[in-house]
Amino acid sequence: MPGSLAGVNSIVVRCPNWVGDIVMATPVFSCLRQNFPEASIVACIRGYARGIIEDGPWFDDIIACNDKTLSGFTRTVCEIRRIRPDLAILLPNSIRSLLTSWLGGAKKIYGYRRNLRGLLLAGGPAPVRDGTGRVKALPMQTYYLEICRSLDLKPPDDPRPELFVSAELQARGEGLLRKYGIAPGDRVIGLNPGASFGSSKCWPAEYFAELAGLLKGRLDGKIVLFVGPGEEGIAEAIVRHCRVPVIDTGPDRIDLATLKPLIRRCSLLVTNDTGPRHIAVAFGVPVVVLMGPTDPRYTSANLDRSVVIRKTLDCSPCHKKICPRDHRCMTEIRPAEVLGEAIHLLERADSR
Repeated sequence: MPGSLAGVNSIVVRCPNWVGDIVMATPVFSCLRQNFPEASIVACIRGYARGIIEDGPWFDDIIACNDKTLSGFTRTVCEIRRIRPDLAILLPNSIRSLLTSWLGGAKKIYGYRRNLRGLLLAGGPAPVRDGTGRVKALPMQTYYLEICRSLDLKPPDDPRPELFVSAELQARGEGLLRKYGIAPGDRVIGLNPGASFGSSKCWPAEYFAELAGLLKGRLDGKIVLFVGPGEEGIAEAIVRHCRVPVIDTGPDRIDLATLKPLIRRCSLLVTNDTGPRHIAVAFGVPVVVLMGPTDPRYTSANLDRSVVIRKTLDCSPCHKKICPRDHRCMTEIRPAEVLGEAIHLLERADSR
């Protein structure tokens, strides 16, 4: 333990905002618990994402961070001030995440020294830059762990994302599976057609429908559509185009906590580049990722049970939420190609 961190009894961890980033940050949570076994560690996280981490062994408490409005910002500051943390670890790069911890009375704050944040931080790494001065794209897991390394904390020997499911949550998931007519011995193939980031990440609904038929013909499993808030229209379009039975989870309004045991039950997940992809990785579920507008370097860790399908185009990665052109980065990925990659992935997984 470095001398500057001796005597730390309470820690607040400001978690990332996106589901996938939260999962990729779990090695940081493990690192902090490993290095501060007796400290009280509190997660500050977006309320909707609480279910991702609440069954894990890392945190003694979880507080909601809804700091995008003045009233929410004030509540977050008050919650942190109630804890009076000796140490705050900031995983987002925003000024807002810094100010809530600073105004909340955190004695020492660590995070990436970007923009003007370095003026109020006690320390933390500077982002790695390439020859042009731009911030270098690193796997987010590596990026987050650099904060721990900058504090001379010992990271996990084999850092990998991990998630946990309580007995109560497992029972809830099993109840839904029974409702859907899925027996313990059935093969479950998950399709995740949405993306909260924006429509640019979404593979066409008619392609998902065609793929469902192909997968059903080759693997004879139960096809389950995982549907998030606002994605009901996508699921309805897939069901409308499908020639085989599919299970639409949309009417059940499944939250992120309940999604964990459902994805863990899958033999295969085919998904856009979004949060459920990382949940599958954390549970060791084989996953085929359909990637278009985003840079694959940010998610290039822990790919041993994953296949990323991506087309090399002059306009990709653009990181735009809505495609301003013809969406070729996604439409050029064809269902037959996805089927072939899925079969090869399962064959490799079965041979291990």
